[in-house]
Amino acid sequence: MDFFTLSIWILTALLLIIFFIKDKKKTTDALKKAFFMGRGMALSIFGVIFAIGLLLALLPPEEIAHIIGGQNVYVATILAAAFGTVTLIPAFIAFPLIGTLSSAGVGIMPAVAFTTTLTMVGVATIPFETREFGLKFALIRNGLSFVFAIAIALVMGVIL
Repeated sequence: MDFFTLSIWILTALLLIIFFIKDKKKTTDALKKAFFMGRGMALSIFGVIFAIGLLLALLPPEEIAHIIGGQNVYVATILAAAFGTVTLIPAFIAFPLIGTLSSAGVGIMPAVAFTTTLTMVGVATIPFETREFGLKFALIRNGLSFVFAIAIALVMGVIL
């Protein structure tokens, strides 16, 4: 475990102890609410994880690289962004995946578009977002994230 993560855990534990000493009832009530809120979201989260696993099983990184690598750079960027949109995964998994795709021949712009949409846009999470924040918010957030992901990819293509 790195220093930052360990620091967060220690700070959280210390604050929990301090607040528990200060007001046992409020702290216990807050922990109960947090537990039940987390339990309520668990089904949605497990559904997202299942969808991600299924998509990555059906489309392994090598297949994605093969499809994206043989296109015009702008078409490949849009395709990579579309793939990233449906395969929402955490950044700590996305970056090694991009390394695999880059070594398989995917260019900078498609790789950046894939990475950015992978972490910012989520078709798999729209039902969860809709339930928590509303359909309008979910669609606007995902749409703007997709547009910004393409813009970031274009800028990175120019810079690199």
